[in-house]
Amino acid sequence: MGKVQKSGFDLLRTNLGPLELDTPLIAASGTFGYGAEFSDFCDLDCFGAITLKAVSLEARKGNPYPRIVETPSGMLNCIGLENQGIDVFLDEKLHEAVSTGRPLIANLVGDRIDDYAKLAGILDDRTELAALEVNASCPNVDHGFSSFGTDPVVISELIGAVCEKTTKPVIAKLSPNVTDILPIARAAIDGGAAILNLGNTFLGMSICVETRKSRLSRDYAGLSGRAIRPLALRIVHQAATGLDVPIIGTGGIYETTDALEFLIAGAGGLGIGTVNFIYPNRAREMCEGIINYLNDNKLSLVDLIGSYTGTRV
Repeated sequence: MGKVQKSGFDLLRTNLGPLELDTPLIAASGTFGYGAEFSDFCDLDCFGAITLKAVSLEARKGNPYPRIVETPSGMLNCIGLENQGIDVFLDEKLHEAVSTGRPLIANLVGDRIDDYAKLAGILDDRTELAALEVNASCPNVDHGFSSFGTDPVVISELIGAVCEKTTKPVIAKLSPNVTDILPIARAAIDGGAAILNLGNTFLGMSICVETRKSRLSRDYAGLSGRAIRPLALRIVHQAATGLDVPIIGTGGIYETTDALEFLIAGAGGLGIGTVNFIYPNRAREMCEGIINYLNDNKLSLVDLIGSYTGTRV
């Protein structure tokens, strides 16, 4: 397995708000485990950071099987945020993740705002973690099981509660399943989010015509992969032009050209997710491709980010 030459990384170094990263590529939570699992399959140095598998206060079994089904140009999943809880995370998983040598981001999930706040307080003094990411797509038990990320008032309260318990940078991972992302994004910033991650999976469905039942254990599931890229790109551009905040663009980034599109649209970081299951070393190709593009066009990464010039008319 080859590695990108260290000298080439100079062009990829970037500041994502308070985070200093060797490259803009960030392994997306839920697609990269705790990082070490991928060490035999990819060049981990190509990732500026690794967002770890979600962690909750208590262990979660997740949803019943089947939980994944392939779709044209994508994948539906209803894993249910399965994890072993904060105690196992601290005793075992975090040490495993540190072995990657990459900056680490913890992804927090909960049923109530207080769950997130408690997790933030527990993790605040863990020097192994560079930042905390708030998964705002979870059902909110205190508000009729609606998603935290669909109500500006609730998202502001959620992010604010986490920020009160930590000195680490807080990333708000927002759901794209809303009519307008801007009010939600503004509320997350007002609550104290230093970075936005736009976004997460889109709700989808798959039916077996033979049984007329869902192919999954739930009616609806999260769609990721190539199919959502144009939708995710649009959301990133809307936020980048309407807000002054660092953005991680996530959704269907498979090729170098996909990564370049998100950078041009205004994303300073690139969430690399579903492609890790198919081409685990694609991050290396993306890094090489971005470096070549910058050299060919005599640009810096700062010049490229947000350089969209508008329509062809």
